[in-house]
Amino acid sequence: MIGGGPYFSTLSLFVFLFVPSLPLSLFLSSQVEVYSVTVDCTVASRFAHTVMTSSAINKANASQEIFFEVEMPKTAFITNFSMLIEGQIYVGEVKEKEKAKKQYEKAVSSGQTAGLVKVSGRKMEKFSVSVNIAANSNVTFVLTYQELLQRKLGQYEILTRVKPKQLVQNFQIEVDIYEPQGIAFVDAYGTFLSNELLPLVEKTVTDNKAHISFSPTLEQQRKCPGCDGTLIDGDFIVKYDVNRATTLGDIQIVNGYFVHFFAPPDLPRVPKNVVFVIDRSGSMGGTKMQQTREALLEILKDLHMEDYFALIPFDHEITPWKNSLMKATEENVAEAMKYVRRINDNGGTNINDAVLRAVKMLINDRKNNNVPERNLDMIILLTDGMPNSGESHLPRIQENVRGAIDGNMSLFCLGFGNDVDYSFLDVMAKQNKGVARRIYEASDATLQLQGFYEEVSSPLLSEVDLRYPDNAVEYVTTNHFRQLFNGSEIVVAGRLSDNDINNFLVEVFANGFFFLLCSHLGPSEEKENNTAKALDLSLQYSFVTPLTSMVVTKPETEDGPGSPLIADKLTEVVMSTLSVYYSLYSSSDNTCTVDGDPHFMIELPEREDSLCFNINDTPGTIFNLVRDPTSGILVNGQTIGDKKIPPDGKINTYFGRFGIVHQSLGVRLDVTTKDILVSQDGKRVKMLLTVTLRDSVKFVILLHKVWEKHPYHQNYLGFYTLDSHLLSPSVHGLLGQFYHGIEFEVADLRPGEVEEKPDATMYIKGQALNVTRGWQKDYRWDVKNGENVPCWFVHSNGTGLIDGDASDYVVSGLFKTV
Repeated sequence: MIGGGPYFSTLSLFVFLFVPSLPLSLFLSSQVEVYSVTVDCTVASRFAHTVMTSSAINKANASQEIFFEVEMPKTAFITNFSMLIEGQIYVGEVKEKEKAKKQYEKAVSSGQTAGLVKVSGRKMEKFSVSVNIAANSNVTFVLTYQELLQRKLGQYEILTRVKPKQLVQNFQIEVDIYEPQGIAFVDAYGTFLSNELLPLVEKTVTDNKAHISFSPTLEQQRKCPGCDGTLIDGDFIVKYDVNRATTLGDIQIVNGYFVHFFAPPDLPRVPKNVVFVIDRSGSMGGTKMQQTREALLEILKDLHMEDYFALIPFDHEITPWKNSLMKATEENVAEAMKYVRRINDNGGTNINDAVLRAVKMLINDRKNNNVPERNLDMIILLTDGMPNSGESHLPRIQENVRGAIDGNMSLFCLGFGNDVDYSFLDVMAKQNKGVARRIYEASDATLQLQGFYEEVSSPLLSEVDLRYPDNAVEYVTTNHFRQLFNGSEIVVAGRLSDNDINNFLVEVFANGFFFLLCSHLGPSEEKENNTAKALDLSLQYSFVTPLTSMVVTKPETEDGPGSPLIADKLTEVVMSTLSVYYSLYSSSDNTCTVDGDPHFMIELPEREDSLCFNINDTPGTIFNLVRDPTSGILVNGQTIGDKKIPPDGKINTYFGRFGIVHQSLGVRLDVTTKDILVSQDGKRVKMLLTVTLRDSVKFVILLHKVWEKHPYHQNYLGFYTLDSHLLSPSVHGLLGQFYHGIEFEVADLRPGEVEEKPDATMYIKGQALNVTRGWQKDYRWDVKNGENVPCWFVHSNGTGLIDGDASDYVVSGLFKTV
C-alpha cells in the first residue's frame, strides 16, 4: 500500500540523541500568449519562500523576444531563477558581484540584452530579463525568492504585485502560513479586487495554520463582457500576526539553529520629547508643503498629554515656534496647529544649524528641568533637498550632528522626493540611533508621513541586549538593538553548539526606551569582517544580495551563442539573520523516516526526490532501524497490529515501540505510545515528553493518537531521523544504510495500474526494478494531517533497494543486535 492509513490526531514527541510580483509581468506581442501564471508562497515562522511561475507560447511563425519582469519586496533575496525552453533548463548562478559585473559589461558592450534587479518603488524592486523564443515554442520562467518578514505596527505583510497585462487561462495565488505560536488574525485583500472578485479570495485559518488562495477564471478576470482587458492589476496583500507569549519571547530550534522572536506585549508606553525640524525652503513649495502641513496637523492630534513637543521650521534661517518644548496639552496642540497652517516655503536649506538648534533645545530643557526626566528625546527631520546654506559639506554636517547628540537622543530623517541625497540622511540617522525613510512624491505622501510617525511614536525599550549562554551557542546574529517600538519585533538567530534546550537560558537587558531597525555603524574592521561573512553566506546559500549577482546564460539563438544575464541587487539590507534562517529551514541531510503501515521513506534533498518502501510482517516483529557500532547508537522498532481483524481481512501493522541505546553513555530509552522509560547505569526513570543527551544526531518520535473507541485501529508511533550526517560511515539498518545517500537512475516512465501513479524502471545496485510513483506522509510540520511527499515506491518489502532481505533486519529483542 502506498499512502493511506486511519484518520487520527497526532502529538509530537522529540527525542534528542547526540553523537561526537507576481509580482510579475510579461511584455509580449499580440501573437504571444501567457497561458499560466502562478504564485506559491509558503511562510514558516515568519520566513517566506515564494515561487513565481509563468508560461507563455509564441504562436507566430517567427522567433520573438519576450521580456519577463517581476516586482518583489526590497527585503527579499533571489535564490533561484530558471527558464525552461523546449525541454532545456537554463539556471542562474550566484557569483561574487565583481566577477558577475565583468560578464555583465561584456554582454552590454557587445549589444546583448542583460537582465537585472533595479529599484522600482517604495516597497518593491524589479527583476527583468528577456529571451528570444522560436516560432511555435513555449517558455516557462521560474523565480524563487525568500524573505524574513518584518513586523510593523503589530502585523506582518506579504505583498504580491500582480500585473499580467492580459487575460490568463490559469491564474493562481496560493499563500500558506504556519506559525507554531498560533495565528492571532489573518487578513487578505487586493487593491484591484472589485465586489465581484472579492468573494474569490478563499481563506482558511486554524490554530497555527492559514491558507489563502485566489484563482479567478478567464471570464472573471475580464474588465467587461467580451473585452480582452483584465481586472488583475495591482497588489495582493496578506497581513497577519501571531499569538504573543508573556515571557521573554518565542524560541524555535530546528536543525541545530535557533531563532528568537522578541516582541513583549503589554509594555507601558514611554512618554517622549519630540522636536519636529521642518524644511520650508523654496524647493518645498506647492504640493510638498501642503502635504507636510496636513501630516503635521494629524501627527499633532496623536500626541499624548505626557509628551512634550517643539516645531522648528527652517530655510536659510532658523525660526522656532517656541524657544523650548511645550507639554502636549489640548491648548498647546491647538495653538501649534494654527502655527503649522501658516508655514510657507521660501529661501535656502540650512540643515546643519536647524538640527543643531533642535539638539540644543532638548539639552537646555533637560538642564533647566523643563521636561520630565523619564521622557525620551527624539528629533524628526523632514527635508527634500541638499544643504545650500550655512554648512554644506555633508560629512562635516554628519560629524557636527553626531558630536552634538553624543548618543543621548535619536534622530529620524525623512527624505522627501527623488532629489534628496538619501544616503546622507541614512548615515546621519544611523549614527544617532535612528533610521531614515524616503517619502515618495505622490497623492498619499501625507499618509506616508503619518505612517512613519506611527512606527516611531510609541517607544518601549532602548539599548536592548539579548544574551545567550556561551557554552550553548556558537554564533549569533546581531543581539544588541538600540530601540524597540510598539508593534515591531526583534529577531536574533544563531547556531547551537548542542541541542540541549534545557540549558538554553536567555537574558534580556534593556532600558525603558524604543526600537525600529537594527543597524548602526561599527568600527571599519568589524564592518569588513561582517562583509566577508555576508559574502561567504551569500555564495554558500545562493542569495542575490548587495555583495553578489546572479548570472543566467541565455540559450543560443539564430544570432549567435548565449549571453549572460545579470540579476544585481541594489538595495542595502542586513542579511545575517536571513542567512541563518535559510540554514534553519534548508537542511541538506537525507531525512530517513518510518511512519504509518509501516512506510519507510528516504528523502534525498540533493536530488529533490524520495524513495519509499513498506515492510509487511506479523505484529510483534522487531526490526533493526539504526545500528552504528562506532558511536554506539542502536534503534530497534517493534510492530503492533490492529485491535482485531477488519471486515476486509487486511491487518495493518505499525510501529508501537522503539528501543534506543547510546552505549557510550550507558543509556537506554524504551519509547511506547504511553510513555518513555529511561535507564542509565541500571537506574530507571519514567519520562513523559522529552529526553536530551549530549553531542549528537536527533531522532524525532511522533505519537499518532487514534479515537479511543475506534473498533480496529490503535495509537502508534512515527520515527524521523535528523542530523544523520553526525553518524559514522559504518551506520546500517533498515534506515541507517541510507543516511549517507544512495545512487540510482529512473527511466522508461509508463502508465501504471492507477492513472495518477505511473510506473518506471529504476536502475540501482546493478538491478532494474519496477517502481511506482506514489506519495508518503511526512508529519514533521503538520502533525495532524501530514504533508504528501512524492516518492518512488519500491515493491516487495524493498527488495533490491535494501541490502539483503527484510528478514535480515529482524532481531530477537528490543535492545538486541541479533
